[in-house]
Amino acid sequence: MIRAVSALALLLCNLNHPLAGVFRCDTANGVMYTDEPCEGNGEAITIPDNRIGGRLDSNLPPPAPDAPRAEEADGSDDETTREAPTACRFINSTDLRRHIVREEIVRGMTRDHVRRAFGNPPETYTSPQEVWIYQTRYYGALYELTYVYFKDGCVQRVEYRKP
Repeated sequence: MIRAVSALALLLCNLNHPLAGVFRCDTANGVMYTDEPCEGNGEAITIPDNRIGGRLDSNLPPPAPDAPRAEEADGSDDETTREAPTACRFINSTDLRRHIVREEIVRGMTRDHVRRAFGNPPETYTSPQEVWIYQTRYYGALYELTYVYFKDGCVQRVEYRKP
């Protein structure tokens, strides 16, 4: 019981100063690190607070500024000449792996993601819209057709049809 009380008291004392100071001291024997200030030539070292909790993105560096696009480099600022970005919707890597392993196609996937989930398409059409058609067979009989519609290289929608 006494051990538990003393351990609790020690823990509470340490909670008052979660980040005790660390000092770098240059001594005759070399560099030494200590929790007490050095005599003469020492410097305090700042230790970042890395306690568990908070947001996962709080330690990320600021985003890099976007590189100028070709239209901006030419000096044309006409809004009609600019096109909307064609990047596909962001899919979390864990979710993406799960969809691919389950052989699921979701909106926002790229052509490469669809190939990794379903393989190369047996049928493709490019006009009026890019469509990949996959066949699902059970015991040799055609069971279902999967139509994957793309827009700007990204999955726009998926339709499942019976033959």
